[in-house]
Order: sequence, then C-alpha cells, then structure tokens
Amino acid sequence: MTENRSNHSDSDNLGTLAILWHGDYLALLDQRQLPDQEIWLTFTDARTVANAIRDMVVRGAPAIGISAAYGVVLAARQSKDAGHWKFDIEAAVDMLAQSRPTAVNLFWALERMKTRLQACQSAAEAIANLTGEAEAIHAEDVAANQLMGRHALAIMGEEPMAVLTHCNTGALATGGYGTALGVVRSLWRANRLTRVYADETRPWLQGSRLTAWELQQEGIPVTLNADSAAAQILRQGDVRWVIVGADRITANGDVANKIGTYSLAILARHHGVRFMVVAPSSTVDMALASGSDIPIEERDGTEVRAVRGVAIAPEGVEVYNPVFDVTPAELIDAIVTENGVIERPDRESMKAMFPARV
Repeated sequence: MTENRSNHSDSDNLGTLAILWHGDYLALLDQRQLPDQEIWLTFTDARTVANAIRDMVVRGAPAIGISAAYGVVLAARQSKDAGHWKFDIEAAVDMLAQSRPTAVNLFWALERMKTRLQACQSAAEAIANLTGEAEAIHAEDVAANQLMGRHALAIMGEEPMAVLTHCNTGALATGGYGTALGVVRSLWRANRLTRVYADETRPWLQGSRLTAWELQQEGIPVTLNADSAAAQILRQGDVRWVIVGADRITANGDVANKIGTYSLAILARHHGVRFMVVAPSSTVDMALASGSDIPIEERDGTEVRAVRGVAIAPEGVEVYNPVFDVTPAELIDAIVTENGVIERPDRESMKAMFPARV
C-alpha cells in the first residue's frame, strides 16, 4: 500500500527520515523511486518487510536492521490469536534473516528481538516487549549517529575542508542523521565543511539518487561525480578526508562496504588523503577474524546491464555484480563508532575497543 507523505526534516534536524513506525504498521520511503518521486509504502506483515529489504526499498545497514526489527513486531501482531504464536514469530525472524547476507546489523537486530521473545509468556506480552525493543533499536541508532559525528570532529582538525563520500550513509540509510553523512552534517553545522564530493555509486546510483538529493534538501554544498573521477578529485588536493560507512567490520579492522570503497581507500592512500569509516558498534562482527570471512552478496547482472530499465549493454553479456568489497584495515586511518575512535585499526585496537565481544 502506498501513502503520500512529506518528511524532509524533523524538529531534531535528523535529516530526511525513511522509516516511520505507526504502532500497527511500518512506513518506508521507497528509495528506488528517489529523487523523481517521494513514495511511502506501508507494511503490516513480516514477509512484505523482508521483500522490501531484499528489493532495496530500504537500504543501508542500520536501516535494514531497524526495519527487520519492526518486521518482527508485525509478525507478533499477526500471530496474537494463534496458539503457536512463538513459533510463528521465530519463523518470521528466520525469514527476515534471509533477506540480505552481508550487513551484520540485520542479524544483530534480529538476535536482540529473539532474545526478547524468549522471555515472553504470552502473545500480548510478546507484542508489547518486541515493540519496545524495536523502538529502542531505532532510538539507539539515532543517538549513536549523533555521537559518532561528535567523535569524528574531534580528530578532523579545525580548518574548513572538502570531503568525498561513497554510496548513501545519511538519514535515508539509518534511523536518522546518518553515519558517514552524519559526520558531514556535523562538519557543516560546525562551519568546517566547504564541499562534499559524492561518488555516483554504480550500479544502484545511491550517490546520485540519494546522497546528492539528501544534501540538497539541507542546503549542504554537494558536487556529484562519476566514480571514475574520484582519483582526479583527490589529486587536486581539496579533499582532506574520504568518509564512508560500513556493512560489516571484522575483528582485525577490515571493512565491508559498498562496492568501490576498496578502490577509494587505495586512491586516498596514494594521494595522502585520510580515510575514515563511520558505523555503529552493531556493525562490528568480532566473530569474524578478517574480511576474507565476510559473505559478499552478488546480485543479478540486469542491474549493471540496464539503468532504471534502459539497456546500456549488449543483451545477455556476462556480468560480475558484487554489492560490496572489503577494505583492508591497513588502508583505514580511523574507524568511528559511538564507542569512540580507533585510529590505524588492527586486531589489538579492535579488541581493546570491544573486549566484551572477544
């Protein structure tokens, strides 16, 4: 179901929100339609939420986790009159877990929901407790994003600067404010940002469709560039930091993020530009030793052979379409989470920041 809604900002200046919880249904801004149309889709069951995650209605690791948590609540609401309510909710959790394989936030959020479910003795208790847990996950993400912005500014220097970013890591990809784009917002509000260069981010064009649009909504100066122009931009010397998000960070500090991030890190190191990863601690997976252990999602080649339904390549040509790549820790200058900043990340510094997870 679609509904018309405008939500460019809220009173806390969190940016353009993409997830709204209404107590008995979930509303998601259909990010496949931006920037041409602002269409909100509404969801009342877990299966359609899982489809929305899989089909990229909602994207961005934190936003996926939040949406999945609300999907569990919807499953609880649907199973309230059934004698096998707990089984139905657990089945919904398993289904949601299969929607995307790489972003660990999805599994982290679902694990929190499963833990909360196990203590419930009735369907009514499950609805109340799971609703509270999903709302807490959502609120914690927003608070973490704002805190990460403050942590990042503390290491970036006082002089105004240009930055370059990849994919979309703003309010659209999170519960609000953003991770890497949250740092951009913080820089702008501190009068320390001159310009954002936004990679277009093939093949889904999240940079051109989403990041450029999101920044324009707030009047933040943004220049859109083809991914292949990043080296030339960094060579000019205006950019001081490349700032990206993450979908999974392993125990040694390796980072999985949108395809193209690894090449940006190499370019940044060559040009003497510092490279920052910004992600909530829910993105950290200390159970995986290194980036080689991260499952990398591959999607259909149609996404590369065509842009929004218009063919740009020979029909049937073979396509390699990984959604993510892995940036080695040695190319990263700083990982910023709400827990603090890890400069020059390695196994020991990761362990020191997240001792309880080892």
